[in-house]
Amino acid sequence: MRLGAALLALAALAACEEGMRSSPQPQARPAGLVPASVQTLPRSAASQDLARYYEKVQNDLLTRGLLRTDGGGPDTPYDAADLERNFETIAFFDEYTQASVTTTGRQSAGALARWSGPVRINTEFGPSVAPDQRERDGASIESYAARLARVTGHSITSVRRGGNFHVFVAGEDDTAFVQGRLKKLLPGIGQAQLDLFDDLPRSFYCFVFATTGGNSPYAYTSAVALIRAEHPDLVRLSCIHEEMAQGLGLPNDSPAARPSIFNDDDEFALLTSHDEKLLAMLYDPRLTPGMTAAQARPIVHILAREQMGQAL
Repeated sequence: MRLGAALLALAALAACEEGMRSSPQPQARPAGLVPASVQTLPRSAASQDLARYYEKVQNDLLTRGLLRTDGGGPDTPYDAADLERNFETIAFFDEYTQASVTTTGRQSAGALARWSGPVRINTEFGPSVAPDQRERDGASIESYAARLARVTGHSITSVRRGGNFHVFVAGEDDTAFVQGRLKKLLPGIGQAQLDLFDDLPRSFYCFVFATTGGNSPYAYTSAVALIRAEHPDLVRLSCIHEEMAQGLGLPNDSPAARPSIFNDDDEFALLTSHDEKLLAMLYDPRLTPGMTAAQARPIVHILAREQMGQAL
């Protein structure tokens, strides 16, 4: 998870009492999904200051040739071996959780976790988010949900109510709103999780946590993502792309993954072809939740070559 968000997201995964384990041209949002008149609250001085700070961050990244939206090209080749290696690192390791780090500081692998049932993405906006931003972000999230469904072959749709993957686009002034909604949406949520949404450091740009149900410790049943409303458009869209993808079951980052949003180097802002292949592998029925990296390795070897059209 880029831009400093990984530590918070993965700490959330580790802390959950139930076993918790960021498209360039979004389609137009269907008429009627956003009220014609939305009452918004003016942003505080602190929120406006945060927006100026993130604007400078985005400009700096763009100046350095980062936050690419081209998905990679001749300068970013990868093969089946790269996919195989990156999938294991990103799907089976949690970069920052204490349980995944040995006393030597090296990571230890966990088990594969993903959604078994349908994913229903419900987007909510904090009271400080302006109507035009709601319109843009809502369209981006709907379009991206459809893309994720095509890539994974899994049931992933946007809904207006009754969702199980809750995406909040909210600002510095919207903490009470988000916490209140979470108490209603997830009655079993603990105070530790609620506190994640309060007084975030600037270094935490966005985050996601997913929870598992009682029947299976490796099958996600709900997720919550927070996208900071103060981000400029491209960084905000990059958060949407990464958090929604990671919330499907790819919780880690890797400095070796390229072209990829699952890399802390900020080179790519949006989901790449490499990342699409990782998601397709994750939801291939030949892999099952609860598999260890060692158990999955022979299958991942086959899947990576299939994705690249290479002979087995």
